[in-house]
Amino acid sequence: MNKYIKSSVLAMSLAAVVSSCDMDAPTISTLDETSVFSTYSLAEAEVMSIHISFGETNSYRGRFLPYYGLNTDLETGSGTYPSLKDQATDKQSLLNYGTLSTNGQMNTDNNAYAKFYEGIERANLAIEGIRKHGNVEQNKDMAHLLGEALTLRAVVYNDLVKAWGDVPARFVPNNPSNVYLPRASKDSIYRQLLADLAEAEQYCYWPKESSITKSTERVSKAFVKGLRARIALYACGYALRSDGYRRSNDPELSQDKMMQIVKDECIDIINQGCNKLGDFKSNFVKLCQDNVTAGDESLWEIPFSDGRGRVLYTWGVKHNAKDQYTQQAQGGVNGPMPYLYYDYDVDDIRRDITCVPYDWSKELVEGKSHQQLRAINKWCFGKLRYEWMKRIVTSTNDDGVNWQYMRLADVYLMAAEAVNYLEGPTAAWKYMKPVLDRALPADKVAALQAKYTANKEAFQDGIVEQRAFEFAGEALRKADLVRWGIIDEKMAECKQKLTDLANRQGAYADLPVKIYWKLADNGEDILIYGLNHGDTDDEGSNLKADGYTAKDWFVASKDGSNIITDDYIEGIYVKKPSLNYLWPIWQTFINKSNNMLNNDGNLGQL
Repeated sequence: MNKYIKSSVLAMSLAAVVSSCDMDAPTISTLDETSVFSTYSLAEAEVMSIHISFGETNSYRGRFLPYYGLNTDLETGSGTYPSLKDQATDKQSLLNYGTLSTNGQMNTDNNAYAKFYEGIERANLAIEGIRKHGNVEQNKDMAHLLGEALTLRAVVYNDLVKAWGDVPARFVPNNPSNVYLPRASKDSIYRQLLADLAEAEQYCYWPKESSITKSTERVSKAFVKGLRARIALYACGYALRSDGYRRSNDPELSQDKMMQIVKDECIDIINQGCNKLGDFKSNFVKLCQDNVTAGDESLWEIPFSDGRGRVLYTWGVKHNAKDQYTQQAQGGVNGPMPYLYYDYDVDDIRRDITCVPYDWSKELVEGKSHQQLRAINKWCFGKLRYEWMKRIVTSTNDDGVNWQYMRLADVYLMAAEAVNYLEGPTAAWKYMKPVLDRALPADKVAALQAKYTANKEAFQDGIVEQRAFEFAGEALRKADLVRWGIIDEKMAECKQKLTDLANRQGAYADLPVKIYWKLADNGEDILIYGLNHGDTDDEGSNLKADGYTAKDWFVASKDGSNIITDDYIEGIYVKKPSLNYLWPIWQTFINKSNNMLNNDGNLGQL
């Protein structure tokens, strides 16, 4: 991403871009608009400048990516874990469905809400300029830039709607007539985005079709189609509205029409064959190694330069010291729900990649740390690891790992969901099967086929289940639960599962009381017994002769109290999720909106 960040500095000199709260019209300096948008390199710099708004301190980097996806039935805080008694603190309230408009992490002029509109303004300028001066009918590369700008704008608007619902909609550059805007309905925004992406498809190259799309940091036709499918699913799903939590009444956004879009777009991507699944682990190793070569599983990534972005910092395995793998002692801010590991099949290769019960020690031996057990309430996600990187992170706060916004497994499972809705489970199975084939033994895939293809409802249950196992730790779950209309059900189930796990009852009654561990011969890796259903304390005790150490896992050694406390469980959500999953528009923007914005009723929804 370095070259895009550097070249986009030029674009910053061409347009003064301002946030949604300070809507002076932009000015062009040094070069006139015609020169900029009729010259590919300059127009490209303007489009690439949209990325700057992704990476700024309180935008995607430090506010949206760390907080938006929590809490779900899969994901929660791990460094700072849920707490009912701390429910009103700024960080907890961003996650527990009790967010106030005065939240101290967000209620600033330069937070994600403002930076999203800054990015939209950059996109609006590029779209208008390229349409006027880019000769897109004759110049395919300029046409691609137009498609890329339309798509990046759709990315930002989609995330605005996911987080804030009905929001001001500005699809032209700032001017005196659109300084102050009220909320627009999410339905109208979705219609615009679906139309924009249908247009962008006509312009953008497939992955590797052009030198422009040789990198996953650049928009390709595959990503445009995948994003259009994802937005279609959101558009026909449940959402919070002024009169409650329901699907849209707009006939243009009906399930029948939207699912047809999802099916068509996803099958086009699959049939084109420009991307391939590969094995599950390799996708994340490539991500950690800054391998942005297009054509594998990754469809598009939010690009961060080496010294920017808190992706691994937030979602990776915790390192407690500067060690042999990193000079940044971070990671482990967010992690899986404590029961998630136990819900996977023991033979599912996704389990041990996704859920990690250890971090890396603070104590160093000859400059090297080693893995050590965390606690049952402090699991790490393992899809992102400093130890998989090719470079050593030296920044204090940023790691430079890209955020993978969409990958091919999502396309397959979206296709499966849509085909099941339209045609039934038998036709849909072929799109779920490739995702399961790489995760599970053939006999277990066959068993799931029999289970899931019994009827449409069973297959949809399978979609809910497999999207959990496939995408945990990728911040897709909250929006999925919302659109399916099951967020209340699943979050209540989450609390019950935590209660059962804490007390080793129900589905977790066959787990041993203790965990047994030792360091491997290499002095780095930890060997663990006691995490599988059916493991026993008798067998664990026998391992002590081989150098294993026993550790209380469910209760505190000091007093025997549950480590997963009632305070933890009740802190997961403090208000009804379906009516409170959105964030309010922050008070600083309400105050500066000329009375056009409010959070009245159901968080200001129309």
